[in-house]
Amino acid sequence: MKILRAKIDNNDKICIYNRNVYDLSLLLNEKTDYIENNFFDLYDKILKVKLNDDAIINYNKIEYKLPVPYIRSVRDFYSFEGHVKNARKNKGLPMLDNWYKFPVFYFSCTPNIYPSNHDIKYPEKTKKFDYEMEIAAVIGKNIINCHGDECLKSIYGFMIMNDWSLRDIQKEEMEMMLGPAKGKDYATSFGKYFVTADEVFSKMKNHKIDLKMETYVNDILYSSGNLNEIYFSFSDMLERASEDVPLLPGDIIGSGTFNSGSILETGKEWLRKGDNVIMKSDVLGDLENTVI
Repeated sequence: MKILRAKIDNNDKICIYNRNVYDLSLLLNEKTDYIENNFFDLYDKILKVKLNDDAIINYNKIEYKLPVPYIRSVRDFYSFEGHVKNARKNKGLPMLDNWYKFPVFYFSCTPNIYPSNHDIKYPEKTKKFDYEMEIAAVIGKNIINCHGDECLKSIYGFMIMNDWSLRDIQKEEMEMMLGPAKGKDYATSFGKYFVTADEVFSKMKNHKIDLKMETYVNDILYSSGNLNEIYFSFSDMLERASEDVPLLPGDIIGSGTFNSGSILETGKEWLRKGDNVIMKSDVLGDLENTVI
């Protein structure tokens, strides 16, 4: 199931998308504000709704908002071996042996989170502006010290994620043995849809999810990959993140960048003002932003 939030003909709505846009408030017989304020508590009920034509919204204008009403934190992992190898190779560095011991992450900035079709201002202090093609898991219920597949029960859905990166600033601060910080907290954007976990996990085999992604810059294919190439699974990431720390509804777990999912790896020209960046997934839909 694909869920979206949007301003539709100047009215705030939370909807289900299935070829048509269905007003979730009509399907649940609840006010939109109530659904927004209790989204994670209503999750099981939302999964059971039956679509009907009376709830279809015919609209003239739609302005996408973040697909989930509340984002509490963003932990972004570093889980694709190919991405790490490619990035380090381009810097003239060997692979880190310790990387294989456990999945690592950093905390991203939550005030600078943007929806699809929102313009992204070019950062003033960088000359190496980059995208990162990722998948975000959305935590829907409390967990702590989880292990193995039990961790996955806390994930209610997934979104496309673009972790915008300032590569020159990131390089400078990482040399200080701390970070990433300013090189990473400039902007993060999420796709149009929150896709419920059941739909995504149906693509899983041997703890790997078969989910293709592509990134286009000005309609030119820059990156392509599959989530099944990930080294550390979402179970691994959640097990690490929940060690002695509760994960709560609204927490985001970023997969880390897909193999070849950034300009840093591919060697193409850095992003410039006017560039249109579109990420597409066969399961999760799309995410589009223009750099201004």
